[in-house]
Formats: sequence, C-alpha cells, structure tokens
Amino acid sequence: MRRLGNAGDAAIAAGTAVALCTGVWLLGDAAAPQAPPQPSAAQARTAPVTRDAAAPLAPSPPDRIRIPALRVDAPLTGLGLTPTGSLDVPPAADKNLAGWYEAGTTPGETGTAIVAGHVDNADGPAVFYRLGALKRGSVIEVDRRDGGVARFTVDAVEVYDAKNFPDRKVYGAATRPELRVITCGGGYSRDSGYRGNVVVFAHLTGSA
Repeated sequence: MRRLGNAGDAAIAAGTAVALCTGVWLLGDAAAPQAPPQPSAAQARTAPVTRDAAAPLAPSPPDRIRIPALRVDAPLTGLGLTPTGSLDVPPAADKNLAGWYEAGTTPGETGTAIVAGHVDNADGPAVFYRLGALKRGSVIEVDRRDGGVARFTVDAVEVYDAKNFPDRKVYGAATRPELRVITCGGGYSRDSGYRGNVVVFAHLTGSA
C-alpha cells in the first residue's frame, strides 16, 4: 500500500493538478461568473508554524468535511490511484462531494492526510470553489467513522503553478497530525483551464 509522503508519490501531485483543473463551466460562456478567489500573499506560510498540535488520534476513515468560514459541509469518498499512479478525483457530477486519499494517513492520526475536490463542474461552482478565500486561523472539521470529530486549524493557504507544484512540501511526511485540502486555481485560461492548485495547510488542534 502506497502512502503519501514518500518521494515516489510525486506523480500524485501532477495528476491532481491536471485532473481537478479542467474548468468546463468557465469554458462554456464568455460571460460566465468570475473565476474562483485566489489566496493572497498574506495567507502564505512565512515562517515555521510553532502552534502546538493536539494529541494524535487513532486511525479512522473520515466521512465528512466542514469548513464553517466557507459554508462547506460535504461528504467524503475514498480516492485511490489511477493506472498511471496519480491521485484519482471525486466524480465531477456531484458538486458537493470531496475525496480523501484512503491509502494514506487518515485525518487526525500522525502524518499528512490529503483531501481533494473540484472547484467547479459543468453546472457551476463545486465543493471547493471558495477554498482560495480561506484565512489562516480558520477551522476545518472532519467527521470520522469512529464517531469523533477532528478539528484542524489552518496554518497557510497557498497557490502553485502546476508545473512547479512542490510535491514534498504538500505531500511530505509530518511528525504531527496534519491536513492538506487541495483544489484547482492559479488563474484561468480558456485554452488550458486552471493553471495550478490552491492548497490549504492545517494541523490538528482538537477533537470531540
């Protein structure tokens, strides 16, 4: 079983950048609404994060993710790898569905857990359309199958060009419970779709 955080998982990052970033909705109409918000430089990580993390939780699959500041409340489906070794994505037809890499760390246990979702689909904005507007200090909650809730605090929100996606920074192993939430972003071109990815960095600060 492959786990994120290994050097061999660089292909997953490239696959995510491509698969989540088609921009079908924006291609449909030149008068379509504006592209999704992008994080400002003020939300980037400028220094090592020193906030204490909560004690890690036992492994348990996640069932739902909530981001109150963005009014996100979505079920989670398990994601695997495509035949080429990249991260698969949730079905685009369900705009309020996100996915987690089920062969990797579960949210709340020690390590880097990965959640990914579409920014839009053919019908309009999808689950993580406003992810780039999230601020440092915001809360992300993950409902776990063991009945608990893992609460994460956002440390940074950054955007990367697909060609320069920092695999190790995003997917690298962590010594405390951490979470990455990923969607597409980085500007939009009618010729090639979204140019990169928005990535939220967060760590566990509580549970219930």
